[in-house]
Amino acid sequence: MPKIYSVLLSFTLLFLLSCAKKEQKSETQQINSLAENYVRLGLTIGQYDADFVDAYYGPDSLKPASSKSDIFPKDSLLNLVTELRNSLKNSTQKLSDTNKVRTRWMLQQLLAFDRRIRIYSGEFKTFDEESKELFGISAPIYTEEHYKLLLDSLNKLLPGNGSVQDRFQNLANRFIIPENKLDTIFKTTIAEARKSTKAYYRLPETETFTIEYVKDKPWSGYNWYKGNYTSVIQINTDTRIFIERAIDVGSHESYPGHHVYNMLLEKNLYQDKGWVEISLYPLFSPQSFIAEGSANYGINLVFPGNRKVKFAKEILLPLAKLDTAYITNYFHALAIRGKLNYARNEAARGIVNQTMTDKQALEWLMNYCLYNKETALKSISFIKKYRSYVINYNYGQDLVRKYIESNAIDPKKRWDVFGKLLSNPVLPEELLIN
Repeated sequence: MPKIYSVLLSFTLLFLLSCAKKEQKSETQQINSLAENYVRLGLTIGQYDADFVDAYYGPDSLKPASSKSDIFPKDSLLNLVTELRNSLKNSTQKLSDTNKVRTRWMLQQLLAFDRRIRIYSGEFKTFDEESKELFGISAPIYTEEHYKLLLDSLNKLLPGNGSVQDRFQNLANRFIIPENKLDTIFKTTIAEARKSTKAYYRLPETETFTIEYVKDKPWSGYNWYKGNYTSVIQINTDTRIFIERAIDVGSHESYPGHHVYNMLLEKNLYQDKGWVEISLYPLFSPQSFIAEGSANYGINLVFPGNRKVKFAKEILLPLAKLDTAYITNYFHALAIRGKLNYARNEAARGIVNQTMTDKQALEWLMNYCLYNKETALKSISFIKKYRSYVINYNYGQDLVRKYIESNAIDPKKRWDVFGKLLSNPVLPEELLIN
């Protein structure tokens, strides 16, 4: 090859590479600009709908510059959602794989923006239609006979005489945590969950959280993620707290649950890659299906097999000054009751679709979820406020479990798959692809 030709070829290749980089930069700048509009829109909705924004840790420059108007601007907001969705759709041609992922995720999230704006305005659909638009998926429906069969299997396990519901409550009442021991129990549980999680994940050195005990809330626990790897975990003490709830709620809200999920997204996508859309967490969106499902599944990662029973028996119950007798029976009963969790969806479906009265929903929850009355009433208040959100806990957990365990047979490797799930913008429908 003549030397002059070789030099010209080198210059040509350098020129083409330079053009490709500029094109890539321009494409990414375009997506970044649309992502900023996505955040601005979400924060504007949050000015009116106080439950819309679960967390935001992005730049102040994207926050609304003006105060909200006296009238909710439903039509204007819906138009903005449509315009942004159209802009994202028009940008999808010839995008890099990375920007396709970002665009696809924002498009699905914006569909939830649309539905939530309509719900906030009093424009409703059926439970399943609503959950499909808000969370990208609808949960399976089970007949009453399905729950009766589960109760029959529980009937053979529970000690004593009387109804399944009464016998379960009598067993559960042995393990109510005294109020003056709550802080010790929760902090001990979270410390154990943190230790297990840190054995597999390298968490930011500055990560931290605080715990608060609150009342008059419709939920049992909440993680308020503040950004910069910091969370405020609130525990609701309106109702009596049973020993397993300390383990479940503690792990769910902290390690490897919401606290870790939000940290990994912030670190890997917002801080390292500059994906500004991740800095906004809209509660009513497909993101919550992943968040709640992974937080529930994560409990089984830090307390696999019989470790939860052992931890309760050897550590928590002695700290709470509670008798350890029947604890193994209790956790076996809880495993069966866990399969009854979908019954809560039916109560929510009935309330949202107006096919169940509050009284009927109360009886249903007490009969088929085995809730005591105070817990059932609290659950109804949650359903009335959050509606179809309930599917994220049970169906979310089941799909996350199937996804993780079908991709990793080795329990240790499941932590790797789980970590990738928590660190990427995954949509619920992607959990079905296996």
